[in-house]
Amino acid sequence: MHTFAWNKSLFLQFFRARDRVPVMKMFVVAGEKSGDKQGALVIQELLRRRPDMEIVGLGGNRMHALAPGVEDWADAAAVIGIVEVLRHIRFFARKLKEMTERIAAEQPDCLLLIDYPGFNQRLAERVKKVSPKTKIAWFIAPMVWAWKKGRIPKLAAVLDLMMCTFPFEKPLFEKAGLRTEFVGHPLVDDILAARRTDVREKNLIGLFPGSRNREVERHFPVFLDVVKELRTRHPEWRFETSASSEKLAAVMRRMAEEAGMPAEVINICPGSYHDLMDRAEAALVTSGTATLEAALHELPFALVYKVSAGTYWIGRMILTIKYIGMVNILVDKPVTRELIQNDFNVENCIAELERLTQPESRAKVQAGMQESMDTLGHGGAAAKAAEAVLSLFDV
Repeated sequence: MHTFAWNKSLFLQFFRARDRVPVMKMFVVAGEKSGDKQGALVIQELLRRRPDMEIVGLGGNRMHALAPGVEDWADAAAVIGIVEVLRHIRFFARKLKEMTERIAAEQPDCLLLIDYPGFNQRLAERVKKVSPKTKIAWFIAPMVWAWKKGRIPKLAAVLDLMMCTFPFEKPLFEKAGLRTEFVGHPLVDDILAARRTDVREKNLIGLFPGSRNREVERHFPVFLDVVKELRTRHPEWRFETSASSEKLAAVMRRMAEEAGMPAEVINICPGSYHDLMDRAEAALVTSGTATLEAALHELPFALVYKVSAGTYWIGRMILTIKYIGMVNILVDKPVTRELIQNDFNVENCIAELERLTQPESRAKVQAGMQESMDTLGHGGAAAKAAEAVLSLFDV
């Protein structure tokens, strides 16, 4: 009797073990702080659905907090510009080799790539060869449509899933035979849930020089010269700028001091840019994700950007689009003015800020921004991305 009972117990344990869903292992790779943020949102949604999932890879402190197996390399990975990347080529080659070897050894169920196209496309191509059973998914599609559409078939050959954040991207990838989902843009959730609509301050000018050291080095001196001139032309105007960290804020304060700018003239606040976008009347915003954020905050702005001369000329040769600002690209018209390279100067910045503080111009720009932002979906991008990834498996 006891033997039968013991055998029955083993029998039941066997079938329970057989029916249990195995632990899924996923490698996630994101670069820079913006990728870390979006990667963390997707990881959160994945773990909500599969709490037993093992997640490792490369990201930033937010991803690491949710999945300790994710190495924080976001600061080291935050290199922008063709020339600048070439200077760090050995570092990236070493990381690429390290990740390829790990994936080849561990044979994970899935490789989830978050943005960061230069590194991630190379990794995807290698993983396809060394771990062919690993599903490869990409969240925040690379903007190959902006400079080299010929890369789309190459991506289709190695990826199992592309997740787009802009609606016009879906047919481009689908045409190449790649399964593609438009999940909407994560910024819609991020900003609309937290923004305030009743705090706009007349005569407050927002200055957004970028989140990277090199961006601040190139943009902030021009901003300081703009403020110097505007103090005379518009003494009623006030100026505030945001810094992505206290360390960067200290650098900006030192730059202001060296430029003879009293501390009371320009308020430099770390980690406050969403609040400033809600409060400012008009702004100068560095090209990148911040321009979409400003549009979602309904903040009239001029897009500014300056890179090294080598990066600029290479970019001019390979870019195939009329605009670099996504607000303009989404509706194929100049909603916001783009002050790039030599056009990014004191007089142009002042002229645009003066225009954006006029009621009629403000209303026209805000209407254009609303039209552009309406194309980005209605929220839930991270949740939709997690569902799309899990749909690759029978779980």
